Amino acid sequence: MSLFRRRATRIHGALGVVGALLCAAISVAGPASAAAPTVLYASPAGSGSTCTLSAPCSLDGARSKVESLTPAMAADIDVYLRGGTYRLSRAFALGPADSGQNGNRVVWAGYPGEVPVLSGAERVTGFSLFDGAKNIYRAAVPAGTQSRQLFVNGVRAQRARGPLNPSGFTLSGSGFTTADPSYASFTNASSVEVVTDNAWKQLRCPLAGITVPAGGGSSLDVDPTCFANNNTSVSNRGFPFNGAGLPTLKAISYLENAYQLLDAPGEFYLDSSAGLVYYEPRTGEDLSTADVELPTQQTLLNVSGTPGHLAPVNDTDPAITYTGSGWGYGGGRGLGDLLDDVHATPADGDSVSYTFTGTGIDLLSETNSDEGGIDVYVDGARVRSVTASASSRLAQQVVASVGGLAKGRHTVKLVKTSGTYLVVDGFTVVPDAVTPAHDITFQGLTFGYTTWTLPSTVGYVDNQAGVLWDAASHAPIRIPAAVQVHRGARITFTGDEIAHTGGTGIDLADGTQNSTITGSFLHDTSGGGVSVGEADDYYLTDAGRMTTGDTVSQNWIDHVGQDYADAVGVWAGYTRNLTISHNDIGHTPYSGISLGWGWGYASPCSMQPAQGRTTCAHGTSYAGANQILDNHVHDVMNVLHDGGPIYTNGGQGNGDGSTTSVLAGNLTDVVNNTNNQLYQDEGSSYWNTHDNVARGGLGDWIGMWTPTVHDIDVHDNYADTTHYLNKGTGITFTQATVVQGGDWPPAARAVIAAAGPDAAH
Repeated sequence: MSLFRRRATRIHGALGVVGALLCAAISVAGPASAAAPTVLYASPAGSGSTCTLSAPCSLDGARSKVESLTPAMAADIDVYLRGGTYRLSRAFALGPADSGQNGNRVVWAGYPGEVPVLSGAERVTGFSLFDGAKNIYRAAVPAGTQSRQLFVNGVRAQRARGPLNPSGFTLSGSGFTTADPSYASFTNASSVEVVTDNAWKQLRCPLAGITVPAGGGSSLDVDPTCFANNNTSVSNRGFPFNGAGLPTLKAISYLENAYQLLDAPGEFYLDSSAGLVYYEPRTGEDLSTADVELPTQQTLLNVSGTPGHLAPVNDTDPAITYTGSGWGYGGGRGLGDLLDDVHATPADGDSVSYTFTGTGIDLLSETNSDEGGIDVYVDGARVRSVTASASSRLAQQVVASVGGLAKGRHTVKLVKTSGTYLVVDGFTVVPDAVTPAHDITFQGLTFGYTTWTLPSTVGYVDNQAGVLWDAASHAPIRIPAAVQVHRGARITFTGDEIAHTGGTGIDLADGTQNSTITGSFLHDTSGGGVSVGEADDYYLTDAGRMTTGDTVSQNWIDHVGQDYADAVGVWAGYTRNLTISHNDIGHTPYSGISLGWGWGYASPCSMQPAQGRTTCAHGTSYAGANQILDNHVHDVMNVLHDGGPIYTNGGQGNGDGSTTSVLAGNLTDVVNNTNNQLYQDEGSSYWNTHDNVARGGLGDWIGMWTPTVHDIDVHDNYADTTHYLNKGTGITFTQATVVQGGDWPPAARAVIAAAGPDAAH
């Protein structure tokens, strides 16, 4: 039995047994055809193309065999992975060609009673004592090896770290000075990082160097670009991206990644350029026999359809051509437009053209009473006429969309035909036809040992909850996952384990639909546990590109955010019909569940001035009909502040209030640095919040702090405090049944009993 499964059994009882049972009966993962499946086998030492039990293939060989069989599938294809470690030099990649066909599935499953581990690490051996006085050992690795993690016998080692909240530092210029001269002796100073845990953010930057000021002491000179991104020029893109410019990197919570900081058992330091790993063993660890794993891969499994991630280009893109005498440019409008600017013309006959390579394109514009008709041409032929006229102003609206083109080079031209203005805010190119990877199941597998090295070069430029700002473009990006699904459909994970990662555990991204993560164990991640959806596709009107119909259920998720303290157990951005249910989520540095994005962007203009906004940034999103049901969320907010066990953000209701999302049946307890247990933050709307039990926490049992929170029905909840905050608009509020001394009524006891995974999980 592997360390992964031993630890799972120790912490959560029968998870390993459940996984083995699932492996023994693959058909439980979903509907299967009546015909007997085709059965293939792979092993860590497999080779060839036979893929039988006696002559198993490698992973790549099994994939090739599957690809040869899928076009004529008449039944499922079951690929059993024999136990052992599959050391990956690159992500195991699956796409449309590896998908189930003709109503059948491709199932990748652990062989009954065995534990296959897909690993992104190299084993480190050959440790010898380097400094006897400090009990520091050293081993060689290939020079240039990059990693931010190390694991010894399945236990995460701490990257060498300085004392918490060190005294004596002063923010000075683009760095920090101290009278202590010892820092000037640090070696490889450009590899050292300063880290700030501030409110709801973790901010970190590498140093450019360490110098000695004129008056003596030490000056920690922060990389200037990273310092600007995290202090002097923090991204402030406003709704729907947040980015208020606060909080900033203005103090040191700790220093990280210097040999001189290696001063406690369980810490390590990697000197990448020299190819040396230093480690101080814990009591009982024998490095001559220990399993020491140094992750070098970012992603273990990449299931990808087409297209990948889509993001609009702004109206200032040099490839856009504006023709006619009326065009003007408006920047700094503060009205919620993409990058806060538009091009506009009042002259009929004026046109805008954009040449692109792809299969489709969207025009982002504004709708308003002063907008009018537009003729749409593709490659010189008029394909349709549309109108941007509407009763009220909305920003970043898809007013013209063309799809189904043969992949290639095309030119779209839009001609103003009526109304006062034609407004151009941006274009989104669809480079390939929407072709998801689909009908693939992963069952009883273990994924572990990854790293993510981007923070080593550009720092960690935090927005919130594992959503960052790109260091160059300031577009929103997210912590990558060990298991990535892009543009998937009916992708199933059941009875799997994901652990010991340098990023997030698993990510259902880029319009993944009707996919599930069920009965799995996700723990010990540097980033979050599960991510679903995106932070920048709010404007979509094409349902085929939306993230919709996914389920995260019956999972155990704990000890996430081990390196990046803003990460959460389950994060969801813009999603529709997402169900997050019956999960046990605990021991997190920040929030447990975070669903929604966009802040007050989808809230009406009448609500925004009360929040201090002088102009209305108002658009829509496709989010809605999501459900957070019957989860047990506990021991969260251990490091950062201003989050909660269950946190919602931004508008629901599909942009028009036509649907309602549900927050019900959840148990929250043992809550640390938070002001709200149920935190319905800025812009949260169209929620039915009922039959939740909030106990053992601080502050308010529910918080709605601003008028852009609106149209929420709060009723039939239970709490052990009377405190709540309701400054929302159109809130139907009933105070919780308040219980003292743990004497919960039967209905509350039923919620407590049902919260979290059921008995089978």
